[in-house]
Amino acid sequence: MAEAEPEAGAGGVGLFGGTFDPPHVGHLAVAANVRWALGLEEVLVVVANEPWQKAHLPVSPAGDRLAMVEAAVDGVAGVSASALEIERGGRSYTADTLAELDRRRPGRALHVILGSDAAAGLDSWERAEAVRERASIVVVTRPGAEGAQLPPGWRAQHLEVPRLDVSSTDLRERVAAGRPLDGLVPGPVVALIRERGLYAAGG
Repeated sequence: MAEAEPEAGAGGVGLFGGTFDPPHVGHLAVAANVRWALGLEEVLVVVANEPWQKAHLPVSPAGDRLAMVEAAVDGVAGVSASALEIERGGRSYTADTLAELDRRRPGRALHVILGSDAAAGLDSWERAEAVRERASIVVVTRPGAEGAQLPPGWRAQHLEVPRLDVSSTDLRERVAAGRPLDGLVPGPVVALIRERGLYAAGG
């Protein structure tokens, strides 16, 4: 007998931000499982415009990353792609995104979804205090980072999700080497990567 899904809407809105270069099945597992576990109305997969933590690294154009996320979440109940940070432009900071969501969805509880490795660095975030005041933190277990601890003063819910050991870095290297992405990346995303020539060697 299938498990009943918690009543949607009771837990507010989840904010799952990242570069998503490319999005993969691990990202979808996090978004879908956190939404179910907390009974969230929706999880927004927020595509960073200019991820401040990766300012020194090459990143695919925001429009391509958004298109891939839109393709990845299509048909996943309660999970949506968000262009909020791209529309705002410039470097992407969670404090700004939470403030904008507060304006657009007043009264909704906001939950920032993080891997335990990212959660360990919360104090280094831009306007970290504003993030702490506006949202609850949801920490999901990610491979290789199970022992990470939150900085003092932060409280979080901890959730275990299926441990799909998939890395966006490895996926980009797979494409460049001509190796398959099947089973690691949703089919529509694979089609977009091929169509747009993303991650190809020398590209």
